[in-house]
Amino acid sequence: MRAIQIFEPKRLKEISIEAPDSPGPGQALVRTHRMGVCGTDISCYLGKFPFFAFPRIPGHELGVEVLAVGPGVENVKVSDACSVEPYLHCGECYACRKGASNCCANLKVIGVMMDGGLCEKFLIRADKLHPSKKLTMDQLALVETLAIGCHASQRSGATKNDRVLIIGAGPIGIATLEFVRLTGAAITVMDMNSTRLEFVRQTYSIDRLIEVSPEKSGIEQARELTGGDLYDIVIDATGNRYSMSGAFQFVAPTGKLVYVGITQDEIVFKHPALHRPEVTLLASRNALPKDFPYIIGLIEDGTIQTDPWITHRTDLDHVVNDFDSFTRPENGVLKAIIDVAV
Repeated sequence: MRAIQIFEPKRLKEISIEAPDSPGPGQALVRTHRMGVCGTDISCYLGKFPFFAFPRIPGHELGVEVLAVGPGVENVKVSDACSVEPYLHCGECYACRKGASNCCANLKVIGVMMDGGLCEKFLIRADKLHPSKKLTMDQLALVETLAIGCHASQRSGATKNDRVLIIGAGPIGIATLEFVRLTGAAITVMDMNSTRLEFVRQTYSIDRLIEVSPEKSGIEQARELTGGDLYDIVIDATGNRYSMSGAFQFVAPTGKLVYVGITQDEIVFKHPALHRPEVTLLASRNALPKDFPYIIGLIEDGTIQTDPWITHRTDLDHVVNDFDSFTRPENGVLKAIIDVAV
């Protein structure tokens, strides 16, 4: 059976693996139709992601088809099209008992801590499959990215009375934007990439944009846009230590700073930057099981439009050669989709 493996930094290869067994109790056998490429996949490929070890078959943003189900499975049936919730929590640790399965002490994320879905077929716990009778495989592959943004928005507690700055207009920043906009908050988006900012303007009709450049710093533009008051909530979706360290300067007194991006590097700041304005510092990790059916419903009813997201596409025959191009900002990649099975 065909699969694609990241076997060392910046190196992919096609491998042959054994076909999976029949599903056991609580399991489902699925065929991968689509895989979305996200910032985590890029970081893993570049050797920068903290929870990743080589070699590994990537793939956690997935649209799949159920081929068979094991004993006791009732939530899905053969031929169902599903999104995959890739966070395999234990259900027994303190975090799981609190309902915070995204912080499970024994968490395994498929495609990161264990082999994922960039292969023809694989076995998965059936409770991690979320079916839809309406969504396409492309749309189902985007649900997990959106779930990251959904959870980040929830962590921020944004309301219609807040001014929110989202730093980073990549896939995670845009996913966060999708849900913050539903709160009615006044949103500003910051990035160094003018193409991404123009995407935000055209797709979401947001004109409060900050393009960081040597000529004009982000903080100067932020003060202009807010009359000097800055932002009630700042969400950093860059995964860049310099951006994350500097994000404090944009937070208004008693405001919140949410880190949704992740880095292996130390984040350094002087304590007064946190203490003087009494900032609340939050992290946002993964998403919760309830987020997946919620997001599927929002796509099904048209609240979230996914079509503009997909900017690049490849397939199983060409991904080894094409993948590196997805890592280059100059290529304008927002979301690349891999057609595993058509």
